[in-house]
Amino acid sequence: MPIRAAQLQDKNTLSDLIHTANQAVAQQFHITYENNPKHPSFYTPEWVESDFQRREQYFIYQQDGKAIGCVAYEKPNAELAYLNRLSVLPEYQRQGVGEKLVRHIIQLAQAEQVKQISIGVIGEHAVLHRWYQKLGFQDSERKQFAHLPFSVQLMLYSC
Repeated sequence: MPIRAAQLQDKNTLSDLIHTANQAVAQQFHITYENNPKHPSFYTPEWVESDFQRREQYFIYQQDGKAIGCVAYEKPNAELAYLNRLSVLPEYQRQGVGEKLVRHIIQLAQAEQVKQISIGVIGEHAVLHRWYQKLGFQDSERKQFAHLPFSVQLMLYSC
């Protein structure tokens, strides 16, 4: 199977994947370190390490031995899980890798009897929004945060 559980020693690989995969979105939506220092396009190995300390799980998609995508899974309680930092290297996007990673998280959540998976996407990112809808996610609330240069569309998948 091309998807494997990541370990702490993968922190450099994960941060590179997340950083690289999110550069285009940062440019498209004018995200800078000054207006959104926590955006995935600025991800560091230290942030990944912090994620692991919070018991967030990462999964890496490999092709021919190369890590080309990843996703994070966090379960704050027995009924809810978060799908975070879905990232696919630009040259491998639109080839089904992201969908396989999302389906992996859905299967994991179902096996753990989670009721809902939550994600947050840039509210103005219509293409990504429609993509998640095709995978079965439905709109929840839309929020505007004063510190972000965009709105956040929350979406839910019912397991």
